[in-house]
Amino acid sequence: MTKKVCIIGAGIGGLTTGALLSKKGYNVTIFEKEKMLGGRSLSFDGDTLALENYRRTLSKFSMSVPFSEPILEEIFNKNMLKGYTLDLGFHSIEGGTMSDVGRAIIDTGNKVEMVGTKLGLIRENGFMFPLVTTKDKLRFLPYILRLYLSGESTMKRLDKQSIAETIKMYAKGKMITILELLPRVATTVNDLSRISTGESFRATQSNLRRGSTPVGYPQGGLVSLSNAFANVIKGNNGKIHLGSRAKEIIIDNGKASGVIADNKEFKFDIVVSNILVQNLLNIASEKHFPKKYVDNLKSLEGTGSLCAYYSLNRIDPKLMGKSFLFIERDAGIKGNDAVGMIEFVTALPEAGIAPSSKYLVQSYIICTPAEAKSKKILENLKEILDRNLEILIPDFHSKLNWAIYPAVWHLDGVAKTIDNIKPDIKTPVENLFLVGDCVKAPGIGINCAVNSARILEDMLEKS
Repeated sequence: MTKKVCIIGAGIGGLTTGALLSKKGYNVTIFEKEKMLGGRSLSFDGDTLALENYRRTLSKFSMSVPFSEPILEEIFNKNMLKGYTLDLGFHSIEGGTMSDVGRAIIDTGNKVEMVGTKLGLIRENGFMFPLVTTKDKLRFLPYILRLYLSGESTMKRLDKQSIAETIKMYAKGKMITILELLPRVATTVNDLSRISTGESFRATQSNLRRGSTPVGYPQGGLVSLSNAFANVIKGNNGKIHLGSRAKEIIIDNGKASGVIADNKEFKFDIVVSNILVQNLLNIASEKHFPKKYVDNLKSLEGTGSLCAYYSLNRIDPKLMGKSFLFIERDAGIKGNDAVGMIEFVTALPEAGIAPSSKYLVQSYIICTPAEAKSKKILENLKEILDRNLEILIPDFHSKLNWAIYPAVWHLDGVAKTIDNIKPDIKTPVENLFLVGDCVKAPGIGINCAVNSARILEDMLEKS
């Protein structure tokens, strides 16, 4: 008998799960409360986007726009977003063309072109590109080989060792800079004392095995990824209900048996949640879960950042297609230093997210969820973003069409840190599973969400 699977949420984790399972013959139904695909990786069409809808959607995803140039009302009244695709938040994909999400799309029979690049570093007097040179790689070769060959037992020993401790114990020269930058970017956390060495090295190890570019971006925006998975689901007779909220997971005798959505009861053999794990108890009564499990879910926190989208009418060709990291010392935030990225991959014409002769540059700077709600801290972070862009593009304001600065206090579902214990994909309730970047799965952000779907697929096939 064909098993009926309900997926709550059409984020990348839910869509990947739906695509993989529908290809295996499962009867898949997805309920998504928004009228758009993608969850926190959704994209807006600037041709049809209305200001109130933009603000309302941002608010639903723990976001706001504290700054813009000119004011948002003018940007929308003058149709300045026409021809642009605007992502909900900044998502540069680790692993580039051979990322976990890229390979999952290929495995499900689809194709989304990725634009990949290496990483550079912004300095006070310009920039260095790439961050890691061939000479550096030769110098780091013994460490890279040791990392590449490390087994899971070694990684587990490093899981409770912070990056701050690792730097103090082992790092020298340029390796210090790399360890100060890359783990922060991978986890969207500035505080090195909270970032796990094991988790950071796992991501690096995975990238080494792929042999791909460090970061990438899908042509056409993040919506291209969502559409690719959605096409697989629909092509295998799956159903995606947009604008349809699952209000309750039906649990009887410790077993999930269906959901209530649109005031109707639907029976399913398997229920998969792709919502924030912190919100699971809003649709599944906590009486069905052990107290320790409930307490852990309630204790989990996400990550934050201030993003910036700059529309420019001119960019130096030497910057095009590159990604630049920066580190702001003594930034007055948790972790002391603030790390961010300015992305010129999105400015390439082949990225397909800006009209002809215009260039869209995406950037972000890391902060905590609490800091993302502080206007004073955000003002400082905006100045840091603008100052680093000005190092790359002197007097960038003279080339600026508009700029929008979204602040987000729940970017990654659960911060991948030593003190945040992500829940397992399998919950204590029978036939109820979790996917997304909130659960224990390799990788960060979108890659974590995709890998959670692969693990679940494996579990169900073996059960």
